[in-house]
Amino acid sequence: VTGGSSGIGKCIAIECYKQGAFITLIARDENKLLQTKKEIEKYSVNDKQVVLCISVDVSKDYEQVENVLKQAQEKLGPVDMLVNCAGTSVTGKFENIEVNSFERLMAVNYLGSVYPSRAVIATMKERRMGRIVFVSSQAGQLGLFGYTAYSPTKFALRGLAEALQMEVKPYNVYITVAYPPDTDTPGFAEESKTKPLETKLISETSSVCQAEQVARVIVKDAIQGNFNSSVGSDGYMLSILTSGMSPVTSITEGLQQVVCMGIFRIIGLFYLGSFDSIVRRCMMQREKSESADKTE
Repeated sequence: VTGGSSGIGKCIAIECYKQGAFITLIARDENKLLQTKKEIEKYSVNDKQVVLCISVDVSKDYEQVENVLKQAQEKLGPVDMLVNCAGTSVTGKFENIEVNSFERLMAVNYLGSVYPSRAVIATMKERRMGRIVFVSSQAGQLGLFGYTAYSPTKFALRGLAEALQMEVKPYNVYITVAYPPDTDTPGFAEESKTKPLETKLISETSSVCQAEQVARVIVKDAIQGNFNSSVGSDGYMLSILTSGMSPVTSITEGLQQVVCMGIFRIIGLFYLGSFDSIVRRCMMQREKSESADKTE
């Protein structure tokens, strides 16, 4: 589990550990990793289970990522499931976001998933088994005000997942893309400090989920080999609306998309209208405030 020292990544590690898995946690902060390791070990179901910690930046040096994953596999055996959960966020108006933030987010959120996946895929294909999970976001299905740096990196994961799934499906390797909504994590709390008002108001139109709930859904979908993993009714509607040419796990799933697409599009248009209304209202209030300041 990359990004496994906190948030959704940590909860996914706990969920898998509860099911008897051996866990490798990968993150940058060694102290947080060791703290998380102790927390996870409380949930052991047998004496043989191991939690291995590796401190590395998965977005910087591919060879380093490949080497640490090789070491992990020598200690614990081949990777059955890789969960790419390392990620970060920056919010703000497009023209106010530093250019290097666009580069950093693409490195962490996209390449930080490419490198670990690239390091394990050959072994999975040889063994004719494996699961790779990419943790995207609902902002990877729908571009929203304030997420011009973040959304594209999460959209990119879907493109990677779709292309990779077509390559590895004959080898019995399955890809899952998870689209969690706003989730109560340290990263979300940090992001909320700098969110523009428009982004906050749009976010408030749906509820905040707990990381444990999101983790349970992701693990279940990954084990079942589902391509899409969504949480709640909003998530289900978005997954139907954005299904496009994405793979389906069953005929039933495909039929649900065909039947529901039209009505969900109508509902989606109401949502988009309300989001546009929020943005316009905030702009008018800001302009009114600015003109009042000039008058004074």
